[in-house]
Amino acid sequence: MIQPPYLKRGDKIAILSPARAVSFDEVHPAMKLFQKWGLEVILGSYVFNSENQFAGNDAQRMKDFQVMLDDVSIRAIICSRGGYGSVRIIDKLDFSRFLRYPKWIVGYSDITVIHSHIHRHFGVETMHATMPLNMPENLLGTKSVETLRKALFGEEIIYAKRLGPLDRTGAGEGILAGGNLSILYSLMGSHSQIETKGKILFIEDVDEYLYHIDRMMMNLKRAGMLKELKGLIVGSMHDMKDNTIPFGKTTQQIIDEAVKEYKYPVCFDFPAGHGPENVALILGRRVKLIVDEEVELGF
Repeated sequence: MIQPPYLKRGDKIAILSPARAVSFDEVHPAMKLFQKWGLEVILGSYVFNSENQFAGNDAQRMKDFQVMLDDVSIRAIICSRGGYGSVRIIDKLDFSRFLRYPKWIVGYSDITVIHSHIHRHFGVETMHATMPLNMPENLLGTKSVETLRKALFGEEIIYAKRLGPLDRTGAGEGILAGGNLSILYSLMGSHSQIETKGKILFIEDVDEYLYHIDRMMMNLKRAGMLKELKGLIVGSMHDMKDNTIPFGKTTQQIIDEAVKEYKYPVCFDFPAGHGPENVALILGRRVKLIVDEEVELGF
């Protein structure tokens, strides 16, 4: 995999909105923080546009992204928020100059579309991490934000957590891939679907019905995407819902059941995704997952 250059003080970064609309007030605290880090913040021309729920029309969102992909002075593209919309522009983007001059693409949730497309076709590391929408003034000192800074500037990151009741012990090493489960599910059968064989898969989700989680896990399993992993990391499964007639299993139990026949290590409740903590993960990076007396993941 290709590693983009880490940032240093004085570098330029861009903030873009490839999906849902966002306001200046929602992004401004993050802009000020990035400037405190010594970075020059460049805004996309249409970053605060609005057309229905989108941040401008497809052509505008695509143009903003293409301009910043092609600009070699921009060292990272920070997506302002997720929502929905990245899939509507992904096939229109030309990544040829990005491949010659790689830069960090940062975001999560709907940005899983962009991570997955780059992972499959170009082999460039990207960053699953918190976004400006999630960085109001009162949250700027959180672990989510600090790990984003460390990841962007190339500082060592090692995550550890207590062993959980459904965590499955073992050790695995492989390329880290994945993101939002619903998005990964939606990309299956497209040319943005990731290859999972021999990799450590990370999944997370929010605001889903339990039977939807079961449907998605069954589909990944039937497609062979869970069979030959080196490890599975399950992040935040936040605000899950049930029907009047209960599904009868928790989210963790659904996932555990889907992978119980496989022998790789499994970690639940990893602090990444839509939950209170969303630590930075470098997708495309070879990592080692150790699930023993505690869980450890190193970058």
